[in-house]
Amino acid sequence: MTLTRRMAMLALASATTMLLAVGAHAADQKLIVIITPSHDNPFFAAEASAADAKAKALGYTTQVYSHDDDASKQDQLFDSAIAAHASAIILDNAGADASIAAIKKAKDAGIPSFLIDREINATGVAAVQIVSNNYQGATLGAQAFVTAMGEKGNYVELTGKQSDTNAGIRSKGYHDVIDQYPDMKMVAQQSANWDQNEAFSKMESILQAHPEVNGVIAGNDTMAMGAIAALKAAGRKDVIVTGFDGSNDVRDAVLAGTAKATVLQPAAREAEYAVELADKFLKDGKTGVDEKISMDCVLIDASNAKNLDTFALKG
Repeated sequence: MTLTRRMAMLALASATTMLLAVGAHAADQKLIVIITPSHDNPFFAAEASAADAKAKALGYTTQVYSHDDDASKQDQLFDSAIAAHASAIILDNAGADASIAAIKKAKDAGIPSFLIDREINATGVAAVQIVSNNYQGATLGAQAFVTAMGEKGNYVELTGKQSDTNAGIRSKGYHDVIDQYPDMKMVAQQSANWDQNEAFSKMESILQAHPEVNGVIAGNDTMAMGAIAALKAAGRKDVIVTGFDGSNDVRDAVLAGTAKATVLQPAAREAEYAVELADKFLKDGKTGVDEKISMDCVLIDASNAKNLDTFALKG
């Protein structure tokens, strides 16, 4: 064997060994990509933080992103996850219909998606869809609202994004309770798109048009906080406000008396559970549970608000 041929064979063997080592290292460094709406909202920040911590505790590397409720940006983040050979994606999606194609694309690339908080309008595409029992939670919040209102009065409903199925489910739950009381009159219903600033602006306008308002029931805590700020600016301390999520902000408002109640949906636990199921799926090839999973909500009022912290009840 010539020296040149021997050197070529040694080089090929060395390259093969390096490729095998790189492949083994890549296999050991399994990646979970976590994508949620904006972390400016403490609910989504809690989701992302809980999923990140659980994934790392289980030995995964993570990449954490926000799609900012922009389906196009979400598509780009999915493309990046596919290019990075992610093992799994934890997703709080950017639209019940608009997200389906991206999730299917990832599935076709061998990457399962584990949805939290928001469902999509399709089954068999995501590995699991873990959501709060929004209807059950909404009925709890609505009953607390009606009771606080003395079963009568003029009220406003602030709803979430129309593209989010949770917005419609919560609104239905509210009305299935409130509409049973003939002396409860809704004088305005407007979407503030889950946004605090938009809720502030909408509430300001509603107060000008309907100064007789006695109550506000909001589809999430962020909008409830916007309404509370608008009421404070208008000098209205007589208006009942309830929210939905279980944020520390509304907890503090309940303790301060500027809000009556909120509904805790277990954001952190949903995110942790999604990662646990992703880990089981990657190890066993199946989750062992149904695709759709619902977790019950808890009413938060003056009796238990002090025990609420970062979307979880303590003690």
